[in-house]
Amino acid sequence: MPKRSLRAQLLAERRSLNRHLWLTSSRAAQKNLLSLAEFQRAECIALYAPAHNETDTSLLLTAACASGKRVLYPAVCGQKMVFRRLESPESLQKGAFGIMEPCPACTEHGIDEVDLIVVPGVAFDLTGHRIGYGKGFYDRFLHHSGRTAHLIGLCHDFQLIEGPIQIDPHDIPMEIVVTETRIVRI
Repeated sequence: MPKRSLRAQLLAERRSLNRHLWLTSSRAAQKNLLSLAEFQRAECIALYAPAHNETDTSLLLTAACASGKRVLYPAVCGQKMVFRRLESPESLQKGAFGIMEPCPACTEHGIDEVDLIVVPGVAFDLTGHRIGYGKGFYDRFLHHSGRTAHLIGLCHDFQLIEGPIQIDPHDIPMEIVVTETRIVRI
């Protein structure tokens, strides 16, 4: 299926999730991610603020803060994305595309400082490739040569598709994809 059609179909399905199903799926997926050694060992992690029924990350944030990890969130600045340290949940504000992001006063961190990046997506396949919203912010950011962070895709189970996703040369695959029912190591 062409990337554009798959994106439209899965976005519609994700947006149609009722709150109970979204919360149940998100909680189970986050618990699966919390069980990973990569999460437990990481000292600095990058999360995202969910939009349009993306898998929630609040349980990951709570666990990371409780264990003293530094937590970063993305912020869109023009045509690029940066990661800023989340000082407190109150430092989140609506940013580009209406997505919550740390305010400009929060400290910016380079990709070489991050141990683990939790990446949202519209779809993932079993080889770790993903479809995002089509703007390329994550792919451009992840192409940095200093990146050593583990890349973990987090999504609802219906977003993990069996067939291959059409990829472009700039696409960066995940190492692990986590859903409410599966942990797929690539």
